[in-house]
Amino acid sequence: MEGNKEMGLIGENFDSGLMGGARDDEYESRSGSDNFDVASGDDQDAGDDQPPQKKKKKYHRHTPQQIHELETFFKGCPHPDEKQRSDLSKTLGLENKKVKFWFQNRRTQMKTQLERQENMILKQENEKLRAENNMMQEAISNPSCNTCGGPAILGQISLEGHQIRIENARLKDELNRTGALVSKFLGRPLSSLGSPMALSTPNFGLEIGFGKNGVADTSNFSMSLPAGLDMGDGVFGAPPATLSGTRSPMGMMGNEAQVEGSTLTHLALAAMDELIKMAQIDSPLWIKSSSGGQEVLNQEEYAKICSPYTGSKPAGYVTEVSRETRVVMINSLALVDTFMDADRWLQMFPSMITRAVTMDAISSDTAGTGALQLMHAELQLPSPLVPVRQLNFLRFCKQHREGVWVVVDVSVDFGRNAANSNPFMNCRRLPSGCVVQDTPEGMSKITWVDHSQYDENVIHQMYRPLVNSGIGFGAHRWVATLQRQCECLAMLMSPSIPSEVSPVINQDGRRSMLRLAQRMTNSFWSGVCPSSASKWEILHIGNNNTRFMSRKHVDYSGEATSIVLSAATSVWLPVSRQRVFDFLRDGQNRGKWDIFSSGVTNQEMHHVIKGQGQGNCVSVLGASNNAANGNDRKLWLQDSWTDTSGSMIVYSSIDVQSFNIVASGQDSAYISLFPSGFSILPDGHSNNNCVGTSTNGSNGGAGNTNAGGCLLTFGIQMQNNLPTTMLTMESVDTINRHLSSTIQKIKMHTELGMNEAFFDSSEI
Repeated sequence: MEGNKEMGLIGENFDSGLMGGARDDEYESRSGSDNFDVASGDDQDAGDDQPPQKKKKKYHRHTPQQIHELETFFKGCPHPDEKQRSDLSKTLGLENKKVKFWFQNRRTQMKTQLERQENMILKQENEKLRAENNMMQEAISNPSCNTCGGPAILGQISLEGHQIRIENARLKDELNRTGALVSKFLGRPLSSLGSPMALSTPNFGLEIGFGKNGVADTSNFSMSLPAGLDMGDGVFGAPPATLSGTRSPMGMMGNEAQVEGSTLTHLALAAMDELIKMAQIDSPLWIKSSSGGQEVLNQEEYAKICSPYTGSKPAGYVTEVSRETRVVMINSLALVDTFMDADRWLQMFPSMITRAVTMDAISSDTAGTGALQLMHAELQLPSPLVPVRQLNFLRFCKQHREGVWVVVDVSVDFGRNAANSNPFMNCRRLPSGCVVQDTPEGMSKITWVDHSQYDENVIHQMYRPLVNSGIGFGAHRWVATLQRQCECLAMLMSPSIPSEVSPVINQDGRRSMLRLAQRMTNSFWSGVCPSSASKWEILHIGNNNTRFMSRKHVDYSGEATSIVLSAATSVWLPVSRQRVFDFLRDGQNRGKWDIFSSGVTNQEMHHVIKGQGQGNCVSVLGASNNAANGNDRKLWLQDSWTDTSGSMIVYSSIDVQSFNIVASGQDSAYISLFPSGFSILPDGHSNNNCVGTSTNGSNGGAGNTNAGGCLLTFGIQMQNNLPTTMLTMESVDTINRHLSSTIQKIKMHTELGMNEAFFDSSEI
């Protein structure tokens, strides 16, 4: 290194002949600081065949102005060509060779400076390596155990004693760290949980190695879930990027992150053990209720197997628990892949989930030991009287055996007072999830268990029976939604178009029409149940059963052009859910309740089937007696579906030109929609419940949907061209009268139809 440094030095007596060539000039230029005539390898133009001659050095000192101009030009171009040198020589009044040699010398001077700096850095690195080498030699001569603090030479202590010291230090460290973290999660000391044996890990086949600090070593975790079904439109596309290793949960680092990951792994394992026991068909945890024959949880048996991490129920919270078994049209690998991807999980349950985010991938594995994620989700029930549920939870997925997967969720908000800091945090999820088993037909038999505790005070009295029965957020609704979505995807991917579909809509048109309808429906839900994912601003006006909101309408160019107002209300109707759905879905009945279609007879012009049940379709309605023709003709885009958990009808006006764009399969993202619609849910009473455990049919133990009453939610969205969100009392009264009048017309016509049916049957 020192030799290289010396080679890089160039002094006053530098011999230009050492550079490999003789010069053809008779002098060497000098600037303000002596610039020596040194030939550069790429600029040398002297002939190599000429014999060397002894040159007499001639010096020329440049003026400060010439030096300044040369330095300025050198910064931008250190290698000027012949033309540039000629221009400089004319500008500065120098000979061409003087300019040429100045640049040669300046480049050599810069190279020397760089070599000096590099040599200095290398010398410092050499000294650093020598110091580290000396420290390592000193450490080798005096070894010690970093774990127990004792001597590391086995000759000084017995082998058995050395191992005991290491194990004792490991156990103490793990107990202290785990106790602190469990207290953090549960909000109380570890001693209140009983003996330390309660924290032992159940045997699930998930092998957890211990690192040098005694915490779970999850460094070998990696995940690559099997690819799911490719059903188009990005719903079941390629799986997410493969995750490897263990990431720091909740932003922690080092040992704290390892201990946190170990505690969360214990929690996930205990939750999965509890879920598997609750999902067993003949489990003593479930008994038949005295009324209705529904399954209810045996609290005495559950107390024996419940996870110690669940803690006590918060004050004012009530418990809802339900179980459902059904066969769905999807294989287990594709379904599990969907659950572990937040975006695809949201697309599979759009009517239930308003927002889903994977906050952290704590651990993952490709060898079948499981994957653990920390997630955030917001769940909705389409009514302004039921607030959105926000959950922070762990999701653990593991292959239980060949062809059987288990996915379990459990909240991690215990003891953190999340409900006090966030008004939406009014629920926590106890071990819930599903067991998915492949069937010989290529489908999946899924057993879903939902176990939650929530604050009942935030729910309106009208909806408490529905939520408490498990219909609102329970297992039955999850499975019914999953089955309906799988049927829709299967029909969407079918190459044959059913005969009911208009021939003017091709396969691409079907997809475009369904995408536009889904965007319309999502906008309607956001106007009924505001969440953190929506951009609505709640307006504190009107009565308690009606919610007013507003948002800015942003056009396709991204500019806010107007204000959109939303109003929604919920009522109970003494009419069956099925009758209300059939009445509202029929386009010929629209003039009976819609003031915008008064006196107009509407008929269905086109529709795309998206499910097996009658009424599961996207329709285009048009007025048969409308005098307007061409693009001015008013059409209605209507999306409707029904299953054993509820029904939905959403509609919005659309012009003929926009419909033609959609039907041809073109992009419909720029089409503005201001949807209105209805949500029709069972009232939750025993004679109209849809909850039950079914193992052999698609009805899922549903009750009679033609009996009892129903809960009707009516929501409308209107565009206000005024640049303000303020509403006058006259506008509020007008909107309230419109909502009330529409609901009264629906009630009158549905009750009248029910009475007419009764009289007809009596006459027979």
